[in-house]
Amino acid sequence: MSAPSPLGVYTGDRLRQISFPLGGIGSGCIGLAGSGRLIDWEIFNRPNKGSINGYSHFAVKAERDGRLLDARVLNGDLNTEHAGELMAGAAERFGFGPQRGRMAGAPHMEEVTFRGEFPLAHLEFACAAFPGAVAMTAFNPFIPLNDRDSSIPAAFFEIRVRNTDRAAVRYTVAMSLSNPAPLGASLNAFDPAAGQAGGPAALKLSRTGVGEDDSARGDLCVATDAAASGAEVWAQECWFRGAWFDCLEVYWREFAAPGQMPERRYRHGAAATGRVRFEVGDTGTLGASFDVEPGAERSVRFVISWSFPNFAKYWASGAEREAPATPPTWKNYYATLFEDSAASARYALRHWDRLYGETVRFKEALYGSTLPPAALEAAAANLAVLKTPTCLRLTDGSFYGFEGLRPEEGCCEGSCTHVWNYAYALPFLFPKLERSMRDLDFTHNQRPDGGMGFRLRLPLGAERTPFRPCADGQFGGVIKTYRDWKICGDSDWLRRHWPAVKKSIEFAWAESNEDRWDADRDGVLEGRQHHTLDMELFGPNSWLTGFYLGALKAGAEMAEHLGEAETAGEYRRLFQRGRRWVDEHLFNGSWYHQQIDVRDRSILERYLASDPDVVATYWNEEAGEIKYQIAEGSEIDQLNAQWHANLCGLGDLFDPEQRRTALRSLYRNNFKSSMRDFFNACRIYCMNGEGGLVISDWPQGTYRPVVPLPYAGETQNGYEYQAAILMIQEGLVEEGLSAVAAIRDRYDGARRNPWNEFECGSNYARSMAAWSLLPTFSGFEYDMVHGMIGFDPLQAPEEGYRTVWSLDCGWGTFAVAPGRLTLALLAGELTLSRLRVPSSHTDRVTGATLRSGDPEAPSTRVRVQHGAGRSVVFPDRVTLAAGQELVAECAT
Repeated sequence: MSAPSPLGVYTGDRLRQISFPLGGIGSGCIGLAGSGRLIDWEIFNRPNKGSINGYSHFAVKAERDGRLLDARVLNGDLNTEHAGELMAGAAERFGFGPQRGRMAGAPHMEEVTFRGEFPLAHLEFACAAFPGAVAMTAFNPFIPLNDRDSSIPAAFFEIRVRNTDRAAVRYTVAMSLSNPAPLGASLNAFDPAAGQAGGPAALKLSRTGVGEDDSARGDLCVATDAAASGAEVWAQECWFRGAWFDCLEVYWREFAAPGQMPERRYRHGAAATGRVRFEVGDTGTLGASFDVEPGAERSVRFVISWSFPNFAKYWASGAEREAPATPPTWKNYYATLFEDSAASARYALRHWDRLYGETVRFKEALYGSTLPPAALEAAAANLAVLKTPTCLRLTDGSFYGFEGLRPEEGCCEGSCTHVWNYAYALPFLFPKLERSMRDLDFTHNQRPDGGMGFRLRLPLGAERTPFRPCADGQFGGVIKTYRDWKICGDSDWLRRHWPAVKKSIEFAWAESNEDRWDADRDGVLEGRQHHTLDMELFGPNSWLTGFYLGALKAGAEMAEHLGEAETAGEYRRLFQRGRRWVDEHLFNGSWYHQQIDVRDRSILERYLASDPDVVATYWNEEAGEIKYQIAEGSEIDQLNAQWHANLCGLGDLFDPEQRRTALRSLYRNNFKSSMRDFFNACRIYCMNGEGGLVISDWPQGTYRPVVPLPYAGETQNGYEYQAAILMIQEGLVEEGLSAVAAIRDRYDGARRNPWNEFECGSNYARSMAAWSLLPTFSGFEYDMVHGMIGFDPLQAPEEGYRTVWSLDCGWGTFAVAPGRLTLALLAGELTLSRLRVPSSHTDRVTGATLRSGDPEAPSTRVRVQHGAGRSVVFPDRVTLAAGQELVAECAT
């Protein structure tokens, strides 16, 4: 294995597993492989891991005076699958060599350096035989708060060629795109007039013979605006149609020759002739040719866009399993914005400079943050989940998510509340989309008695899942409502959902709660508690009761704000009572555990009336004990709710000293620096000499149930991030960072894809817990209800500090430098009544100035006064517009 590379830089065998997703939020994506190949064509309204879409690829050639100098596919070496793919049911894969569509049989580049700083990828290609240096920059817009432009169904590519020869060279960059429609139904069309007029030239690939609402309807497009910069743009609508692999043979003969490829059109519906036909659909090529002087360079832009507007629910749930029917369909959100793929391509090219500029601005703000390298990489890389088929946008733009992805279908439907509890990227970067999840959940997922389904069924309005509510998902929904309200400051939004939020909290003691969570209303969950590890705990435990305590504390504050003082008082009393009990009875002196006698069968028998199978499911007759419990074990989520509370501004849920002791014990008990000597009967996400935090372990002297908590021996990234970041929040920075680094070491490009942290499937939502590293290290505080924002960095800010932040009203940066604090707004509008400054700057702010990014523009003094502690109050309130900075002067 090659030596570790600088942050985000991959070479050699560390390119092997890379698939960098290029696509919009809820619109699907194409993967950019480490070698530069286009893989994982997940644009057809479902996952499609391992796909290559025919012969789709980029290629370059160089010529001079009518003579070809060299021609290459713009890929590096194919460093996997030398014998072919080993796939069940796949004909002519393993033992037949790589698929031809991987273009490994064509001349290609010798070396590739891949720099991935999500949301941008930059590839440098090297080849001694090619007279030029070629580089590619690829992205899809990722612009905080701008969910529309961040959802464009397209992949953006800029390819730059520098002439390293001693004389002028004519270069051609071409993109070949295969039509997924079968021959006889495929239609490729190029209008040369657009390119000749200086506008975007597009080769559109569509399918005929399907209805307007058919889920098979759709089209692809490759477009370029190269003509506007003087390049000669041309296209070959269709490669040669023949038998065997004639089309590829003829393609390379035509491309690897001086000049343009010849025009070729076929009568629509005409089929190939010949005894054997291997190819599916037609491939077309769009090219741009241009002259470059010695030592100079030029670049061209290409966009691959797609439109498959009708999403068909390809999975079954509920009654659908028993009664096969035509699957329900709905229109993708992006299809309400763009008529077809050509329309989105035109939009992308017309707005390229702005979209790229705003994406780079976010990328630079993010990567300019003062964060340890492993933490920065973890936070940024997991944003990629939002650009994969894990995420959907319904017709009105509402956000919906799977947990993760199987190779050809979503894994675990329904915006699963207990999984998406961990995902902290969306609520800060696209808070409107996060609030839409609360809107859907409270509207469609709540029972009349307040019990919440934890999987939302599609289409909206479908039968609600009959499965029991889950404690962490239900109470996590209350905490997330509180968080989202503080992020947006919209009390009318909170007021609309408040009746549902109350019912959600009070379901804990509702008579109709078949699982008797808190039947005696003492602030502790004693009943049967379903949870994200897919089974149930029986009896008190800090993990799930912690969520209940967080919901009670959040509920009290929301109730008080809405004028319900009596409700607020009741929730506070329950919170205080429950917290005292948990700290006294569930902390064993080293960590928080579960209170249960696993040998007591009667615990299960209490639930026979609502579940006749409960004993058969949970009782281990041979061992004489209850299965799937933590008991005396050290479990990774024992203080999960405190992580949420710290991020949401809820304060203490557990005793501070006890929880720090518990976290030290958790690291000592659950962190394995190597898995070689550790037994794991579950899914294997960490092995050999790799390290990580396991879900649960039972230190020497404690009793391990014969059949313990599910997944006990696994390392699952999202849980690990939660625990590690809570350690960092509570002062165990070295321990937390070592756990974060262990995760990212596993996703090194050679063994696993750095932009696909998987758990129950690829691109797993829970890993977006990593985004909380940013607010953790910056000590980010927010309360837009009262116009407050604040920062208290963990690192010594006197040496210089910078971070990115985002809320519903806007996003920007915060910087600490000697003598000043600078709050910059890069987009949106921010109105403040109060700024909370770093602890190191308490009582040191002497004044403040509002200034624009233009050094020639006048600045405005802002009246300030000190509040309590770290607070600086603005009596007149201060409003920042995009591009403005609030600079607080500080005594040194």
